[in-house]
Amino acid sequence: MQFTSELRLDDGVLEREFTLGEIPGTLWTPESAASAPLILMAHNNGLPKGEPRLVARARHTAAHGYAVATIDAAGCGDRPRSAADQQARADLRRAMQAGEPVDEIFESFIGPLVEKATPEWRTTLDALLALPEIGGPVGYSGWTALGIRLAVTEPRIAAAGFFAGGYVPRAQREEARQVTVPLLFLLQWDDEGNPRQRALDLFDAFGTKEKTLHANMGGHVGTPWFELEDGGRFYDRHLK
Repeated sequence: MQFTSELRLDDGVLEREFTLGEIPGTLWTPESAASAPLILMAHNNGLPKGEPRLVARARHTAAHGYAVATIDAAGCGDRPRSAADQQARADLRRAMQAGEPVDEIFESFIGPLVEKATPEWRTTLDALLALPEIGGPVGYSGWTALGIRLAVTEPRIAAAGFFAGGYVPRAQREEARQVTVPLLFLLQWDDEGNPRQRALDLFDAFGTKEKTLHANMGGHVGTPWFELEDGGRFYDRHLK
């Protein structure tokens, strides 16, 4: 892992960009902590690590005593996408404009995106836990499809917060039954692109005995800021 920049923010957080082979990432750490618990933070369906809502969540979380890391995994953010991914996204735009069904198009690129992203996130986790300023345990926050795969395959993850917005492939809907870590699931009741019943069915499928559903009125990007505070209390219970 090579750090390429360092910025001390006015909220007592150190922000560092890094590269790990071909993987670009950002790490936020509280300046006051000697060894902080780690939260991996991923945005839905491969949006960039610099997306403003993710950065705001990361900075707030780091200011409350956590190390927070995000990456652009293969095919995510500004990293190159395959010709098949590009075609699927073009097909998706066309189908949405025409009001046609889009589930099979989502399957064609979200499923492979999860498969490619998972090993890069696990490689990043290995490198992060080798840093002296990061301890354990590890939490996850964000993109549900990737989070399900990581929660099932990565035993170091001790708690997870998932956002219901974003398509979850059929393979991850099946894997949800194997998720056993404590879970906080955030649902926007009127999310225009994600059927409410599908999200409720997914919550029901999670295998963990400790799961909480928070549902709020509003559309896809309307998650209330106070959910970040509630999420902090959730991570405090399980990671501190």
